[in-house]
Amino acid sequence: MGFPKDRRRLVVAVAALVAVAAIAATVHRVLAPAEVSTVGRGGYPAAARPAPGVIGRLPVAPLIVDARLRVYAAHRQVYADRPVDRKYRTTPYWSYRRWPAQLSGVVASGTTVVSRWSDGRVVALDARDGRVLWRADGPVPAGTGPTARRTGAATVWDPRGFYLANGAGGRTVLVVTGDVQARGWELTDGRELWRAELPGACRTDVGTTASGQLIGVDACAGPAAVEFRDAATGAVRGRWRPPGSPDDLVVTPIGCRTGRSDCPALRTAGPGDAGGRGWLLDAAAPVAAPALDPAGATLAGEQAIAVVDGVVIARSARSGAELWRVDDLGPVRVIAVQPGRVHLLTEANALVTLDPVTGAQRSRFSLNVGSDGTGWAPGAVSAVDGYVAVERLREPVDPDGDDQRYFFTSEAVILAAT
Repeated sequence: MGFPKDRRRLVVAVAALVAVAAIAATVHRVLAPAEVSTVGRGGYPAAARPAPGVIGRLPVAPLIVDARLRVYAAHRQVYADRPVDRKYRTTPYWSYRRWPAQLSGVVASGTTVVSRWSDGRVVALDARDGRVLWRADGPVPAGTGPTARRTGAATVWDPRGFYLANGAGGRTVLVVTGDVQARGWELTDGRELWRAELPGACRTDVGTTASGQLIGVDACAGPAAVEFRDAATGAVRGRWRPPGSPDDLVVTPIGCRTGRSDCPALRTAGPGDAGGRGWLLDAAAPVAAPALDPAGATLAGEQAIAVVDGVVIARSARSGAELWRVDDLGPVRVIAVQPGRVHLLTEANALVTLDPVTGAQRSRFSLNVGSDGTGWAPGAVSAVDGYVAVERLREPVDPDGDDQRYFFTSEAVILAAT
């Protein structure tokens, strides 16, 4: 004896509705926007003091934070491990993940780590435990800039449109820009300081100055000019064109504290690096610094460092007077600077660190780990808190190759203390 026909239809209809509801709930759980914050357990590590030399190799690029942690970027996650001098990457100390947004940039100052996401969301984390400090909605990232490969170096070492700057009273300002808008926040508490509309793709960002200004290149109303905007208020303080510069101006920040933030100088040139000129940025208007004119020249404190015909030469950035030279290293290139250190890479991939004031050698060692050897080409580089991290690329370098062809090994980043 079965159910009456109408009753069977009702049961089938109810079962179908239950199934649809269950599927909808599952889809919502899987696809709905979400964030997962896993805070750190255990004590915040002390600052390490490793001896000069190679520490180890890593599969992803580390952002050294507070000389204690290594912070990494994944597709939808920012996370940290400890201690900073561990040979290999370890289980995350803390982690912050969002879905479905993608991570587009990470910057850090002191014990604050700030992440930027593809939907414009900005999230500040406490580096000591990964706890969320504040969140804000900002401009969606512009579609320009380097594409992040599997190491994530472009995300943590060179995030475009995502900068730190000095504000009044020693405070730090976070500046975030997109194609059509820029905003500034107080780093400590996420208080919005300003917002400004931008003209679009005819204007691009370069970085921030050590004196607290956002540098842009604006070609919207004629020949390209350098725009300086107060990072604490958003007000445009001036526009400047180098004398005799071409209409198509290429501007490169020099000597930045980290990434493209807190840069004390810049270099202007035409297409193909024609007519390059160096400029100091600590006055009301840029001041010519011929010692920074050569391609590859950089600034370490008051010293302009350049390699000329295989000789490392330091000059006063202001007067041009030669301060010291080192001519016994063979073919070298300057790969990074940080306070009190100039880092050079020899033809044999030895890392040489000099004192920028005296030229004295602080350390020298081969950038080799395990049985990897030194038959690689350097890629992106980061130098902070006495550490240097270098991407190792397979020779000959193929910029269009996939990651397996492009990188030297699966653990492509070598980390060293200097």
